[in-house]
Amino acid sequence: MIATEYMLLGVAVLLLLSIVASKASGRLGVPSLLIFLGVGVLAGSEGVGRIPFDDPFVAQFLGVVALVFILFAGGLDTAWESVRSVVSRALALSTLGVVVTAALVGAFGAGVLGFSLLEGLLLGAIVSSTDAAAVFAVLRARSVGLKGDIKPLLELESGSNDPTAVFLTVALTGLLVNQNSSIVALVPAFVQQMALGALFGYGLGQATVFVINRVKLEYEGLYPAFTLALVIFIYSATASLGGNGFLAVYIAGLVLGNKDFIHKQSLVRFHDGLAWLMQIAMFLTLGLLVFPSRLVPVAGVGLLVALFLMFVARPVSVFLTLAFASGGWREKAMISWVGLRGAVPIILATFPLLAGVPQADTIFNLVFFIVLTSVLLQGTTLALVARWLGVDAPLPVRRQYPLEFTQNADFKIKSGLVEIPIPDDSPSVGRRIVELRLPREALIMLIARDDELVLPNGGTLIAAGDTLLLMADKKTRAEVRAIVGSLHQTETPPQR
Repeated sequence: MIATEYMLLGVAVLLLLSIVASKASGRLGVPSLLIFLGVGVLAGSEGVGRIPFDDPFVAQFLGVVALVFILFAGGLDTAWESVRSVVSRALALSTLGVVVTAALVGAFGAGVLGFSLLEGLLLGAIVSSTDAAAVFAVLRARSVGLKGDIKPLLELESGSNDPTAVFLTVALTGLLVNQNSSIVALVPAFVQQMALGALFGYGLGQATVFVINRVKLEYEGLYPAFTLALVIFIYSATASLGGNGFLAVYIAGLVLGNKDFIHKQSLVRFHDGLAWLMQIAMFLTLGLLVFPSRLVPVAGVGLLVALFLMFVARPVSVFLTLAFASGGWREKAMISWVGLRGAVPIILATFPLLAGVPQADTIFNLVFFIVLTSVLLQGTTLALVARWLGVDAPLPVRRQYPLEFTQNADFKIKSGLVEIPIPDDSPSVGRRIVELRLPREALIMLIARDDELVLPNGGTLIAAGDTLLLMADKKTRAEVRAIVGSLHQTETPPQR
């Protein structure tokens, strides 16, 4: 029996190693998830750490809990205005695109690998979801952005395709365990789960905003714990009533992220930090679970499946799903290449392990190898492919400001802080603030100019390229934007 202090010491050391090692991910051009997985593998029973761990149930439980908070934080950080125009395309990719990917990999597995059709489809379902967060981490590290709607499309797709992959994995696992089940019954079950997940997610998200704004807790520190409990409640209640809990928490996060509520900024930061902790813990656990010696026998087959997934299944699903959507072949090719696989497929691979599905061990090891191959090949070439396709763009600068505004339980103001850029051809350039005749309700808190922050007054001259940090309500913001000629720019909430 290992003493508690030694167990805690081991956990602390692994977390610290993962966080410190993640600094190398940007320089190496690989997602940090690979670093976290690597630390887990090295600490495992066949690594230098020799930590014995072979419990798929614990790994699955931790993975599900982690995924719940990661999806909620992803929804919380998604601005509806930025994804509104891509909703139909993203939903098509996250549903039809996932099904097409699973079907193609399933046919490949049955025809080439010798799996039964259901076993091949199960493998396809497990590896069908994507991890765009890892993609954007790599692109940010290389200071590369993406043109047009590519980023919001990938952002919304990655947040909404996990529920489809989870449903297909669980359903196909059930079909393999119970041969008397019908695959046709999956269609109404899928519709029910997604409909209830969306309904409960939206309804409980709205209810969460209502409750947070009115509960008036005694201590501010209780609000993070309160929202944590609400997220768990949304997932478990939805799943218990036959809905898709993962979709529900993502939509609930999306609802909250686009509403005003008490202590919003501090709560967003809390859930962002919690999501990172969950990612690290999940990747470390999955790394501990794998035995590198078992990957060697499946390396050749795993490479075949990974290449088929990257060069055939994902591109076909993207081009087929977006056949009638706007955008040229370059954008669709980039979306195809950004189909990076993350930790979710490894979590899903534990479902057939626990259910006792034939070939479950082989499927798990294949999935782990496929994820590693995807991360190494796609993750390290993202910036290069974006430039080659001509869809790269300068990464927008997100300034940090030395002030913060947040609602609390004692008062509520309809105004908020937003950044408003000044275009080069703005009629306000060269004029003093007092000459702009801005609405009385508009308050310019700071002006970001090049590498400095200017504290404005009525006599301050506006220069091309300035960014105004404005405090105003929605109506006043629109009036200011019209005055400064920034009608076609997207408002951005300031980063603090």
